[in-house]
Amino acid sequence: MSVNVEKDAFKRWQEQCRYVESMTANSRAETLTERMNNIHRAQNQYEYFCERYFPHYCKCRNGRFQNNAARYVRDHTNMKGAFMWPRGHAKSTHFTILIPLWLKFQSKPMIHVMVLVGKSEESANTLLGDLQAELQFNKLLERDFGVQYNSGSWQEGEFVTKDDTAFFARGRGQSPRGLRHRDKRPDYIVIDDLDDDELCRSESRVRQLTDWVKEALFGTLDGGRGRFIMVGNLIAKNSVLANISRISSVHLNRIDALDKDGNPVWKEKWTKEEVEAQAEFMGYRAFQKEMMNNPITEGTVFKNDWIRFKKLPKLNKYDSIVAYCDPSFKGTGKNDYKAIKVWGKTGSELHNIFSFVRQCSVAEMVRWFYDLHERFPEHVVCDYYMEAGFIQDIILDEFTTEGNLRGYQLPIRPDKRKKPDKFARIEAISPLWERGFVYYNEDMNADKDMLAGIEQTLAFEKGSRVHDDAPDADEGAIYILQKRTRIELFTPSFGRRPSAKNNW
Repeated sequence: MSVNVEKDAFKRWQEQCRYVESMTANSRAETLTERMNNIHRAQNQYEYFCERYFPHYCKCRNGRFQNNAARYVRDHTNMKGAFMWPRGHAKSTHFTILIPLWLKFQSKPMIHVMVLVGKSEESANTLLGDLQAELQFNKLLERDFGVQYNSGSWQEGEFVTKDDTAFFARGRGQSPRGLRHRDKRPDYIVIDDLDDDELCRSESRVRQLTDWVKEALFGTLDGGRGRFIMVGNLIAKNSVLANISRISSVHLNRIDALDKDGNPVWKEKWTKEEVEAQAEFMGYRAFQKEMMNNPITEGTVFKNDWIRFKKLPKLNKYDSIVAYCDPSFKGTGKNDYKAIKVWGKTGSELHNIFSFVRQCSVAEMVRWFYDLHERFPEHVVCDYYMEAGFIQDIILDEFTTEGNLRGYQLPIRPDKRKKPDKFARIEAISPLWERGFVYYNEDMNADKDMLAGIEQTLAFEKGSRVHDDAPDADEGAIYILQKRTRIELFTPSFGRRPSAKNNW
């Protein structure tokens, strides 16, 4: 690190220290009995500990998952844990500052030597600096537990408190061998955001770093005794966090930004509307990667350069048009995507004319389907299809209700095909994209439904948990269009069957 960079880092740390001191300088007056009761409460209740001593961090209440994680760490003296939390959910704050301090200030201290590991020496030292700022300048901690800081500096990668608790920082790949303070070996090791995009592109580097974590770093514990924690969000399936989390003896705590019902898991901080706006801006793949621990490998089946837009002909120029609906209806859940894909065939080309790909109610999907029908000119025929199993479901009631309101019933045909494996079906049509037969509507290149469908198509791969309702609807429509072409091209021959004898 250059001298100027060091000076800037130290200046920022001094500003952080002044901020911590100013935010903790004033405290509510308490009697001795009140203070002792509140200290005891803080030692037992993690959320109260955070609120009492860290108002500058805790601008809102902790999420339930954060309190549960802290209790798990406290209650398991010897543990190995992988905590997969989304971005913006305070994983570094809790695991590198608040939880270790909660352990330190128990009636009987539960931490003696802490090692904080970052993706670089500089990032690890910076995180250690935040911890030192609290122990040196947090007046609320000083009031209840006395002066803490003794010697050392985060800039040197280590410091010690008055009760002889030692804190070390190490960067990714740095040798941790021999780390100890006096007669004590590390008993709390936290690895924070070790992975990055560049690293995860190299299987060999990920493998080497995984070995470093399992061997050199884990080996600094006293025969495996202590708390060994890795935190981050799952940015790639080929990552150190992914490798560590797959070890059977490792406790995995995975938290996604949205729960199974589509609501924010940290509802104390984020509204549903804020998360939805974030997802819309980031795009499907980025949101799944950064916020849902669901990294998507683009191009496993479909590749980005196969996606082509063009100006489409008028609707009456198509040989055939099909709108295929995949409602993905499961109980009353609204977290499933519902897809209606409108495809037209002209010659050998297939055009995605319109798209509906949303997490919404069945009623909204039905209204869009009727609106689509009314958008078509009278002289243009579009055939409407839905998988037969869905038509027999209560979804049909929604169509009937909407039809009664509009004065007519939408002529939906059941797709009675006995479908083979979904992956095989969708993979089988991918050569149409590769060979340049598929085009998307250029006028819809900014339409969020069209883009959501393309995102799902690019994300499609075997065994993936990502939504695939759009490519499934694509396959349904294209199958029908292609089948019609085969029937039209087939010319039956009539006449006497040739004798097998005459052929020899």
